[in-house]
Amino acid sequence: MERPGLASYASRSENSKGRRYKEEFYDNRSEYERDRDRIIHSASFRRLEYKTQIFVNHEGDYYRTRLTHSLETAQIARSIARRVNLNEELVECLALAHDLGHTPFGHTGEYVLNELVTGFGGFDHNIQSLRVVEELEDRYPTFKGLNLAWETREGIIKHSSYRENSNNNNYIREYLPNIVPTIEAQIIDPAD
Repeated sequence: MERPGLASYASRSENSKGRRYKEEFYDNRSEYERDRDRIIHSASFRRLEYKTQIFVNHEGDYYRTRLTHSLETAQIARSIARRVNLNEELVECLALAHDLGHTPFGHTGEYVLNELVTGFGGFDHNIQSLRVVEELEDRYPTFKGLNLAWETREGIIKHSSYRENSNNNNYIREYLPNIVPTIEAQIIDPAD
């Protein structure tokens, strides 16, 4: 159940555009609590432990992982959402999933991969994060992906900018690229 006192402009589970594949649920979790749980239990989320975010040369062998970074981003984003009465569960989903499609070796890894595949539309970790939750995760017998709520999928692709000239624009057309995302999605970039 979502907490009482959400702002009038906050996203609410009961107003969700739904999931790609119909499912029956028999518990009291909100749509976004269910999404959060699916993200946390996904193989891609667990693998973030092995992806570096940054290396700090002057700190010796100190490095940060995408998992630690994603957990910290989720905590900061939830704090912001609580302060302004937005949907904390949706914000948490988006923060936890925001780097699922990131390459190892920080932004340098993304830059190099983008250079290698420029002729095929380039590489954008936001688009790859969406592919991870829609296609690459394979936990359920009746559908591919995690079957997340539409607002979660939209927020993953729209929490920050994407390349307008990408050949991947057809892939994200469903998420109305010219429309502003939910306020919950807009929290992720500054929390990141």
